Amino acid sequence: MLFTSPAFLFLYLPIVLAGFFVIGRWSRTGAAGFLALASLVFYGAWDWRFVPLLLGSIAFNWLVGSGIARLRDTNRARAKALLIFGIVADLGLLGFYKYADFFIGNVNALSGGALPLLKLVLPLGVSFFTFTQIAFLVDAFAGKAREYSPVHYGLFVTYFPHLIAGPILHHGEMMPQFRREATYRISLDNVTIGALFFVIGLFKKVVLADAVSAYADPVFDAHGAVGFADAWTGALAYTLQLYFDFSGYCDMAVGLSKAFNIDLPFNFASPYKSGSIVEFWRRWHMTLSRFLRDYVYIPLGGNRKGPAMRSVNLLATMLIGGFWHGAGWTFVVWGGLHGLYLLIAHAFRGLIGPRGREILDRAPVWKLFAGLLTFLAVVVAWVFFRATDLGTAWALVQSMFNPAATGAPELFVDDRGPWLIAALLAVVWLVPNSQQLVLEKLPRLWPAAAVPMRRFQASFFALGAVSAAVVFLAIVNVSKHVSAFIYFNF
Repeated sequence: MLFTSPAFLFLYLPIVLAGFFVIGRWSRTGAAGFLALASLVFYGAWDWRFVPLLLGSIAFNWLVGSGIARLRDTNRARAKALLIFGIVADLGLLGFYKYADFFIGNVNALSGGALPLLKLVLPLGVSFFTFTQIAFLVDAFAGKAREYSPVHYGLFVTYFPHLIAGPILHHGEMMPQFRREATYRISLDNVTIGALFFVIGLFKKVVLADAVSAYADPVFDAHGAVGFADAWTGALAYTLQLYFDFSGYCDMAVGLSKAFNIDLPFNFASPYKSGSIVEFWRRWHMTLSRFLRDYVYIPLGGNRKGPAMRSVNLLATMLIGGFWHGAGWTFVVWGGLHGLYLLIAHAFRGLIGPRGREILDRAPVWKLFAGLLTFLAVVVAWVFFRATDLGTAWALVQSMFNPAATGAPELFVDDRGPWLIAALLAVVWLVPNSQQLVLEKLPRLWPAAAVPMRRFQASFFALGAVSAAVVFLAIVNVSKHVSAFIYFNF
C-alpha cells in the first residue's frame, strides 16, 4: 500500500486518523495500541508473511532492552553481554535475509563451487527497523532509553509513516511524544502543516522523480554502452530522481506523522547545495548519518586515537553504510568512494588550517567551485549506487569523462531530458527545501501572518486545504503510473 495509492489516501488514512483521535479522548494507551495495530495492517498489506517476523523482532528487542535496563546498574558485565547478544541476533536476522545469497554467490565464485542460492524475499523495511532497534538496545545500555511500555515500544517500531523507509528513529525522541496528552487531541494546524508537507512530497515523487527516471533508466539499462552526452544525462537524471524520490517519501512521512501530532526528524536539508562532502553528509539522509556516527564511528574510536585511526574508522563506517544499502559490490564501492572523499576533505581542511578555511569561506569563487566539485563527486558515486554491476558502473564513468565516447543511439524517445534536468537542477540549487518552505516561507507570504494568532490559524488552515486539494488533483491528473519508492528496496 503506497502512500500515493487511493486505498491509502481515501480509506486507510481517514479511518486510522479518526480512530486514533476518537479513542484518544478516552484512553491514550488504547489510542497508541490502535495506531500500532493499524501500522501492522499497513505493513501486512505488502506481505502478511512477514508480520510474524516483525512482531518477533519487536518482542525480542523489547525483552532484551528491558533486561539490559534492569542489569545496567547492578551487573554491567551481564548487561553488556546481553547487549552484544541482542545486536548479534539483530544483525543475524538482517544478514540472513539480505546478504545470504550475496555471500553464497561470492563463495561459489571464489571456490568454483555450486552452493544453491536461498533466493529469499527481503522483508520490507528490515534494514530500517533493525537499525532502529539496535539503536534502542545501545541507548538502553547507556541509560538513555528510560521507558519500556510494550505498547509504546511496539508503536515506536511499527509506526507506519517511518516503518518502510525511515527515518531511523531514536527511542528518546519518540517516547515523550507518545506520553503527552496533546498528541491525542486533533490539531487543525498540525493537520494543515502535515497536508502541505505531504503534498510537496507527493509532487516531488509523482511529478518530478518519476518523470526524470525516464532519462536515467535507459542509460543504466544499456550496461555502459552509451556516449558522452547520454552518460551525463543518465547520471544527472538518476542523481535528481533519487533525491526527489527519497526526499519526497520523507516529506510525506513527516506530513503524515504531523497530522497525528508526532514530529519525525527531518532527513534532508538541501544536500546538493553542500559546499563540501562533510557538509553533504550533514544534509543527506541525516538520520542514517546520525546512526553511523553514534553507533558505528564513535564506538570504533572516532577521532580519539589519532589521525591514522580516525581515517580507518571513517572509511570502515562508510563501507558499512554502503553495505547496509544493499548486498552488492556496487554499494560497497559507493560507500568506499564516500569514505575516500571524506578522508580527502579532512586532509585538506587540516592542511589549510582554520585561517585558510576562514579565508576560503569568504571567497564566492571558492564557494562556487567547492559546491560544484562536491556535486560532481556525489554524481560519480551515484553511478555505482544505481548500476547493477561494477562493469556497467565503470563503463558509464569512463563515458562520462571521455567526450569522444559513443554508444547506443536513440536512447531517449524525445530531447526534453536535458531541459528537464536543467530545470530540476535549478530547483535543488535555488528553491527553499520543504521545511523552509512550509515552516518559514509560506507563513511569511500569507497575509494572515500579521493578524492575531487565532485568525492566522484559520487562514493557514484554509490555505493548506485549498493548496492540498488543487495540487493533489493536478498530480492525479498528470500521473498515470506511480512507481514504488527507491528506498523500499533497502
